[in-house]
Amino acid sequence: MLGVLFAPEVIAFTAALMLMLLIGIVEAVGLGASGLDVDLGLHVDHDGPLGWLGVGRVPFIVLLIAFLACFGVIGLAGQQTIAAMYGMMLPASFGIPAALMLALPATALSARGLARILPHDETTAFPVEALAGLSGTILVGRAERGSPARARVIDPHGQAHNVMVEPDAPATVLNEGEIVLLVRRENGIFRAIPHNPAPFSNWIDR
Repeated sequence: MLGVLFAPEVIAFTAALMLMLLIGIVEAVGLGASGLDVDLGLHVDHDGPLGWLGVGRVPFIVLLIAFLACFGVIGLAGQQTIAAMYGMMLPASFGIPAALMLALPATALSARGLARILPHDETTAFPVEALAGLSGTILVGRAERGSPARARVIDPHGQAHNVMVEPDAPATVLNEGEIVLLVRRENGIFRAIPHNPAPFSNWIDR
């Protein structure tokens, strides 16, 4: 059975399922929330190809897992069915494109189903450029000039965005857990400064 899974005709589908499992393990041990689920900053037209596929409906990492699962399962099941009927599997040059064409609509359907049950705290509906001026928290590691780190920012609608940040001042270091203020975005990375709310801000709010 293992030999069949690594046959040239199905190795691409097996690899897709193995990658899906690897991503799932990373997510399960808690690394995914800060390491893999990054806001891509895409402005998605839900009537366009990306919107049809499900981009923007669910977090990108969830969409990737759904695609890998659909591609792998459809490919393996299809090749097994053809082998049972005709005694041989399709060459990879035919099997992979066929599985891909079937996996795309299957992924789109999966994204629509998952969008109904997943919490909507991760979304690209809020323009990522508009996050400048908001505060966030460094998630993992520390950010230095030329070595950005991931930060989580909550937009005015209460939606969470994971973005890459580095300090605005060359000599500044932003450490894990530190609250920062995003000042601008350059080449997909936010420049940030330390943000320490005034100690009397709570009294002023009252």
